[in-house]
Parts: sequence; C-alpha cells; structure tokens
Amino acid sequence: LRRPGWVPGPGDAWHQVTSLDEAAAALPALGSRVFLTTGRMGLAHFAHLADLWFLVRSVDAPEPPHPPRMEVLLDRGPFSVEGERELLRRHRIDVLVTKDSGAAATAPKLAAAREAKIPVVVVRRPPTPEGIPVAADPTEAAEWLRHLFRFSGADSH
Repeated sequence: LRRPGWVPGPGDAWHQVTSLDEAAAALPALGSRVFLTTGRMGLAHFAHLADLWFLVRSVDAPEPPHPPRMEVLLDRGPFSVEGERELLRRHRIDVLVTKDSGAAATAPKLAAAREAKIPVVVVRRPPTPEGIPVAADPTEAAEWLRHLFRFSGADSH
C-alpha cells in the first residue's frame, strides 16, 4: 500500500532531492529560517548547519545530534492551511523541508508555502522495487488480494 506522492502545482517552488543529506546541502542557498518537517530521526543530517535557524515539528521530542539553533514544536496532524499559514508568518519561515508522504493530513503546509512564495525542499520517496505490486488505497489493496486468492486456489473463507 503506497499512496500517490505529492505533485508540484502552479506557483510551487519545489527543489526535489533524494536524501536528507541533499536537502541539507540545498538549504544555505534557499533561506535562513527553516521549517523542518522530516521527523526527529533525521535531524543529524542538519546538525552542521549552525548558521541556519530551524523550526522542527515532530510528534516526539528529538534527541541529539540536531541543529544548534532550533525550536521544537510537538504536534501531530492533520493540519489546516490557515494554521500552517500562521506558523510560517509567526516564525518568519523562508524555506520548508519535508518528505513526500503523499498524505493529505500534512499537505496544507505545501499550500501555505505556495501562497507565501516560500521554496520547498521535497525529499522524494525511493522508487518501488521492480516487480512489487503497488496499491494506492486500501480498497485497491483489498481488490488485489481478492484477485490473488481467487487465482491461487486459496479458500475464500
């Protein structure tokens, strides 16, 4: 089960990268006040960026190593566009870093960044390995399973 990834729209200023290290390398040229929404486990990739300030949103409190200039916001989605807009304004964010989860619950930050004309560094998901079937939603996954069991001769009880 793998929901479809986010797709940039008109007005988006996305910088797509393949890793957190690439995201960190892109930041100094894009801004100095970073809204980092990649989760607490990847903060070590940004720990060397002492000249930048980070707002880190995470469900759980992060542990070192992490950026030296950082404020932590403990929160869990879903988020609203209005809330994200206010967050960007209040913290004077000038660049957003996120992982492409494809999730609707966390997508409002992308709309708020588009409105504010803020660049977004998007860490793409790795490609699905060849030969692995993919379903975009639970209904599609259930249909695939029904099809699989129907042709395998398995009992449908």
